[in-house]
Amino acid sequence: MPVVPLARRAGTRSAVLAALTLAGITLSGVPAVAAPIPGDVGDVKIHATTTAADNQRNDPRVCDFYLAVFDFDAGERINWTIQTEPEVPGGATRTGTVTADPTGRARTQAVDLPNGQYRLTWLTDQANGAGKFKIFKVDCPTSKPTTPVGGPPAGGGGIARGEAFTPVAGAAAVGVAAVAGTVWFRLRRRPDGAA
Repeated sequence: MPVVPLARRAGTRSAVLAALTLAGITLSGVPAVAAPIPGDVGDVKIHATTTAADNQRNDPRVCDFYLAVFDFDAGERINWTIQTEPEVPGGATRTGTVTADPTGRARTQAVDLPNGQYRLTWLTDQANGAGKFKIFKVDCPTSKPTTPVGGPPAGGGGIARGEAFTPVAGAAAVGVAAVAGTVWFRLRRRPDGAA
């Protein structure tokens, strides 16, 4: 009969204990992983308005959006709050409640927020604690003005739009002014205008 060294037997016992623990069984007979608390298993997703309500992906950057609720208990009320992140006194805040249907799903109406970063926090009536949260961004393209901004339009002087005066245009204007000034001073030094 072969003799197995003590260190090897101890390693085998550790490996068996680790495997049993990962499988959810301990030597005391109690499951290694606690059962989820009722009302603490669902998830809330941020959906662009173009995302289907049954799609379980999360859209972390949206413009027009709504909240989609998944895997909650039927009839469970989910209280949600959206605040600026980091929190800004007087910043945009939205709150609401949605109730899960018999399949554990629900959705909110469209939520309107200005551009910025936000924190969505949700908590059910049955759960305790601070709730779960997600960070996301509202990033809508800025709308182009339809009326001129700045000076009067066409021929009245000024710039019709702020976008028309770019850094390159500014540098070109400075260059033209410098050349014109140099030519003017040179012509001014000689009364006959000869160079």
